[in-house]
Amino acid sequence: MTLASSTLQQTIEQATQQAGLSILSATEGTDFQGKPTSIFRLGLAPDSPAERTLTLELSEGFVAASEKQKQGLAAYLQYAAKRLRNPIPNAMVSLAGLPLVFREFKWPFHLSTSGADTFLVHGIVGLEDGAGSPLHAKVAASMTVTFAEVVPAPEQPYAEAFIYNAVRKTLDQGQLEMLKSGNRQPVTVTTRYYSRWQNKFVFSDSTTTLRREFLATKVYWLSVVLGGNQPVWIADPYDAQYLNTTAEELQKDAAHLATDGLLTLEGDFATPTAKLAEQGEHYRALLAHALSLTKPEFNEEMRHGHTNM
Repeated sequence: MTLASSTLQQTIEQATQQAGLSILSATEGTDFQGKPTSIFRLGLAPDSPAERTLTLELSEGFVAASEKQKQGLAAYLQYAAKRLRNPIPNAMVSLAGLPLVFREFKWPFHLSTSGADTFLVHGIVGLEDGAGSPLHAKVAASMTVTFAEVVPAPEQPYAEAFIYNAVRKTLDQGQLEMLKSGNRQPVTVTTRYYSRWQNKFVFSDSTTTLRREFLATKVYWLSVVLGGNQPVWIADPYDAQYLNTTAEELQKDAAHLATDGLLTLEGDFATPTAKLAEQGEHYRALLAHALSLTKPEFNEEMRHGHTNM
């Protein structure tokens, strides 16, 4: 770390300690425009294996000055501490039934180079089906400068949730194509995903039935297929935002699944039962159908290199 980032280093050290996390490494990086960033590799313990770590990247000069920014950073790290107990911390599922892993997101946001009045962040969402699938989508997630006003800062702790959820929503709508290779595809975060009246993001109007199916799908893929039946966090605020519900409601839904004999609960973590594990054919059918909904024609211009994102 350089002297210029010593304040940020101290802030993150204090915040991670309060969240029960360890900083495994702190290195210098650069953002899309070549400006310096600080990259922190976080784990539950100093000797955490690489697959049980998460990366936090911040602008080198970032300072959590306002109370809202401080609270947002603290909440982000608390959520990370929970997610790091999952078998694959950066894995999620979509409502349509796709098991996904989010990787190589390059924070913070940068202004579009195409002249559009938007902020962009680049990353990759991959299909994580337990069979080494090469399918993935390179994404350029954007938000307008006007929309950015509702975000405490254009940095990872304050935007990761709604960006990941916008990606999941776009996949649910069949507007991202999972490919073996390809150029970046757009994911647009607009005011239609945000209710100023309710002061919150709204991506889906899920029902109790949909939420319970979502949780069962999540535990099947993240634990049965990808995690050796290890516990999975079922009250993730990212999922709650995506489903337009609360973490408390998700816990109630999980309790119902436990009553049905599909899960075993310990606090807000769930492990699968044999009854859930036996339903692999159902979840793989959901996966196949979800993949079939993607639109091959969507990226035709991008396949020919016509992109400026």
